Amino acid sequence: MLSVISYPVFVLSVIVSLVLSISLFPVGWFEFRPEWLGLVVFYWTFRAPAQFGVLLAWCLGLLLDVLEATPLGVNALAMGVIAFLVLTVHQRLRMYPLPQQCLMAFLLLGINQMLVHFIKQMFGGEDAGFSYLWPALTSALIWPVFSILMDNINRKLG
Repeated sequence: MLSVISYPVFVLSVIVSLVLSISLFPVGWFEFRPEWLGLVVFYWTFRAPAQFGVLLAWCLGLLLDVLEATPLGVNALAMGVIAFLVLTVHQRLRMYPLPQQCLMAFLLLGINQMLVHFIKQMFGGEDAGFSYLWPALTSALIWPVFSILMDNINRKLG
């Protein structure tokens, strides 16, 4: 897919995703906010598996834990799991058309959301039913725009 990876684009995408992850949304929209860092981990692990792996995803998740003031390691574990799962299927993902990539994004980010929800439940979080899966759905819906935009930016600056 991409032969040259632009590291400034990588760093900028991580910073923007972290800012969007902690940015304020209107109260009614908060539960629909996409999983921005999960999308960035999904994208870079999918496009550059040699440069972006589980350890870097884990470190980014740890940074998100600090920013969100969640129990240390919750998002780190979830981001590491996303990176691992994308690494195991990234060659198949490259052959999938965009709608199937959206489905895979929903499944993998849904696993991320379930894992975070389960761990927060163990620490005494409130029960939210299945509403914790909304970010996975909205992330999957914006995946085509996100991936095309990131590909274009990376191609121009790479």
